[in-house]
Amino acid sequence: MITLFLSLILFVTNNQTAEKNENVTKFELVKLPYSTDALEPVISKQTIEFHHGKHLQTYVNNLNNLIQGTKFENANLETIVKESDGAIFNNAGQILNHNLYFTQFSPNGGGKPSGKLAAAIDAAYGSFENFQKEFETAGAGLFGSGWVWLAKDKDGKLSITKEANAGNPLAKGLTPLLGFDVWEHAYYLDYQNRRADHLKELWKIVDWKVVEKRY
Repeated sequence: MITLFLSLILFVTNNQTAEKNENVTKFELVKLPYSTDALEPVISKQTIEFHHGKHLQTYVNNLNNLIQGTKFENANLETIVKESDGAIFNNAGQILNHNLYFTQFSPNGGGKPSGKLAAAIDAAYGSFENFQKEFETAGAGLFGSGWVWLAKDKDGKLSITKEANAGNPLAKGLTPLLGFDVWEHAYYLDYQNRRADHLKELWKIVDWKVVEKRY
């Protein structure tokens, strides 16, 4: 009888621990749609392993712990980014940012957008080449750490936004389409202090089909 009682206690405790762990791992590290060395030489395997496997994993772990017992415990990532602030916003914003970032690249990327997105870029910037220059200038000129985004409003009009730290256009009512990370951990192993060179090289791996679907 005692053995059965102890076994029952252990079963309940393990179930409670499993449920707790299940809650803690609500958000998971996004899977890369390519191997860690597939984007070389634009982004090295070492940078991917640190950027995705270390930095992003830390944001995921932090957010899962921070939202426990808050109104965001069962919220989706977009809602958290729109409605939170402080540490919860910082970690949620960085998860959303990086999810969009890592899934917008392909070893077979590059070239130019097509269809409605291409037409919208031409309407807003005159040409794709002009857009690229403005986007690179915005990213190179952002002081400190952050992101440069191509975003659209509810009518499909495009804009380039500069966001400090974990900022995302979603918090301003815009839809993020394309984001370049200008935190130093995104490029320093490969480009040292040459942020502008890093931004220019990223065009070679942009998967425009993914970006077009976001539009």
